[in-house]
Amino acid sequence: MAKKTKDIPVSIKSDIMRVAMYYNNSDVRLEKMPVPRVNAGELLVKVMASGICGSDVLEWYRAKKAPLVLGHEIAGEIIETGKGVKNYKSGDRVFVSHHIPCNTCHYCLKGRHTACETLHTTNYFPGGFSEYIKVPSLNVDRGVFLLPGEVSFEEGAFVEPLACVIRGQRISALKPGQSILILGSGVSGLLHLLAAKTLGAGRVIMTDIDKYRLDAAKRFGADGIIDAGGDVPGRLKQINDGKLADLVIVCAGALTAFDQALRAVDRGGTVLCFATTEPGVELSVPINQFWRSEITIVPSYGNSPADAVVAIELIRNGSIPVSKLITHRLSLPEAGSGLKLVAEAKECLKIIIEPHK
Repeated sequence: MAKKTKDIPVSIKSDIMRVAMYYNNSDVRLEKMPVPRVNAGELLVKVMASGICGSDVLEWYRAKKAPLVLGHEIAGEIIETGKGVKNYKSGDRVFVSHHIPCNTCHYCLKGRHTACETLHTTNYFPGGFSEYIKVPSLNVDRGVFLLPGEVSFEEGAFVEPLACVIRGQRISALKPGQSILILGSGVSGLLHLLAAKTLGAGRVIMTDIDKYRLDAAKRFGADGIIDAGGDVPGRLKQINDGKLADLVIVCAGALTAFDQALRAVDRGGTVLCFATTEPGVELSVPINQFWRSEITIVPSYGNSPADAVVAIELIRNGSIPVSKLITHRLSLPEAGSGLKLVAEAKECLKIIIEPHK
């Protein structure tokens, strides 16, 4: 064990920490690096729970940046505060946003926080699949949220993905009583299901190609399930009184899912592109048909600080029981196995990494 130094808080036993270093989906190594030093305005947070996101296994996006430490769905405990930090103290339980907006640019002032350049360039260091992270001063100012006593660390790790869902449903103008079709029954799709039900949606119907996930969708309250390999619009009409869906939410990155969405949305309806494809993929939209039918296509990326506040409250009051989505709790040395499980999309939902387990 490394010798303590005066720069390391007494609650940390070493100036070296473990991280899960990502090289590709099949190569994640347990490595060591120095515990980050905290400067003025910054925080050092002990990561207690870190969720694996589906985006963590998009090799077309991640591998070109490797090696790096992934993980952006974290909750933990503040270990050290830098000079000038006034709103937080050692021992506070927090959720920390990795991307935060400036709140002053043209896009933020229009309410389009996720189009903000600052949001796309901010992050904590080195990543959530590590024992500790350093939170930059800008994130401390507008991206750190105290966890209520009723919210556990593993539930706190759901704040970011749920906040993204809240934003997506907000900008797609989900209304009570609407019929909703969710394409993809992974964690994002299930969070959309739970959130939509909480907001008073009418029928919520879900698709997937995997029986395990379709069974999960039914277990979490879907009013109907459809094998995505079949005639989705036709089956949807059978379940939904002969109608297509008022809102179609795409939670699968396959082009076939986007094509299905265009064919499954009703007149006057909306398609929410919550997932994305790899770069260069183009979607053919029937412009004349959509023009005549007044169909809206809306993309949604990330979340704003206000969405995180809503997500925390929905978790706190029990409206969305996120912990029921957890199928695996793994240690940091097992992070590679967790990423493989998510990449394979077989018999797993949310996987939580516990770096200090």
